[in-house]
Amino acid sequence: MHFRDIFVQQNRTCSFEFFPPKTDPAAEELFGTLTQFQTLRPSFVSVTYGAGGSTRERTHGLVLRMKRETALDPVPHLTCVCHDETEIGKVLERYAEAGISNIMALRGDEPKDYDGKAGSFPFATDLVRFIRKFGERGGHADKRGFGIGVAGYPEGHPSTPNRLLEMDYLKAKVDAGADAIVTQLFFDNHDFYDFRERCELAGIRVPIIAGIMPITSIKGMKRMAELAAGARYPASLIRAMNRTDGSDEAAKRVGVHWATEQCRDLLDHQVDGLHFYTLNRSTATRDIYASLGVKDSLALAV
Repeated sequence: MHFRDIFVQQNRTCSFEFFPPKTDPAAEELFGTLTQFQTLRPSFVSVTYGAGGSTRERTHGLVLRMKRETALDPVPHLTCVCHDETEIGKVLERYAEAGISNIMALRGDEPKDYDGKAGSFPFATDLVRFIRKFGERGGHADKRGFGIGVAGYPEGHPSTPNRLLEMDYLKAKVDAGADAIVTQLFFDNHDFYDFRERCELAGIRVPIIAGIMPITSIKGMKRMAELAAGARYPASLIRAMNRTDGSDEAAKRVGVHWATEQCRDLLDHQVDGLHFYTLNRSTATRDIYASLGVKDSLALAV
């Protein structure tokens, strides 16, 4: 279902993100996990795409299998760094033929062996524009083409310390054809509310979906800070973690409670959607659902 139709039918969305496993056994294990997420009836699920297209085939394989064998609506990530128009065009053709409705359009990380060649798409805006033109040329059965999601950064984009310029870049992605914004993870809702208000002031009128990642271990928390462009942990969250015995189970209890309260507050403040970064595990997200007192995402959409 096209992003525009999803937001017409639902007051707010609830979605999950997965990454393609590197081995076939891990892929089968993930597919078993997907059945647990399927019972939560998400609005859509997204699948990440490795730096420089390093997981391209595994991303494509997982997306197509989801489309064939589950009731989930898969949204593949597509990154443009190191890619040219021919390569991206072929990927879009494959997804269009498979009936995929939406794409997450991202610039993406540079691979470790990056040679400095930017390819045809220096910025995510260029990719958004290309995907939109692909649909206009009749490359998709839906005359509107693919629905397009882009990334937003409540705590600030790591490559753009000028926060005014950052909003100009985000507005450019929306003007190029983006239908929705999915934010990077954050732990202080005030950052999200300020980001949402600045989007409004910038004239950005598409839905803004909040990215949530529950902490499940101290080690994972530290790694998250490295991978998520220096995620900011509020002092009260650090204090709560310091009160634990340091075990994964204790850290998970704190992390799930924190994420649950984030979700409660976001729902109370009319968030357009919640997007859970699952790390391919179902327990933390399911625990949040249970704590919120709902059994599936349709209840969150009310």
